[in-house]
Amino acid sequence: MMILEFLRDDHRKCDSAFAETESAVAKGDLAAARGAFERFNSETLHHFAMEEEILFPAFEQRSGMQGGPTHVMRMEHEQVRGLLERMRTALDNGDSNGFLGMAESMMILLQQHNMKEEQMLYPACDHTLQGDASLIIDEMKAL
Repeated sequence: MMILEFLRDDHRKCDSAFAETESAVAKGDLAAARGAFERFNSETLHHFAMEEEILFPAFEQRSGMQGGPTHVMRMEHEQVRGLLERMRTALDNGDSNGFLGMAESMMILLQQHNMKEEQMLYPACDHTLQGDASLIIDEMKAL
């Protein structure tokens, strides 16, 4: 398996939890929404950890790039983390409209972020880290 495939599949898993959350909020089922949101939040933060703790350092070390695409992805991760916290607060306060407004922003942010990773960064990682992809994927799975 390639890094692109592994992390693209993980994006889809996160997307599914996000869609489930958004659907539950739209239906007014805040209990289900909170459960789905916890899954979305947890899976998203785990995805970021796999990248930030394992993939990005390996790519940076091998490529010699320190301020390039991984820096941009880390900054976007911080934007997502902030939005996740605001979304959690809206859910905790029963603010469905506020949550759904933020969900639109989250969807746009994640679509753009994931596209950059899947079309540029992950293929670059597969090329730069060829021969070590299986080991890196195993490390990410173990995290």
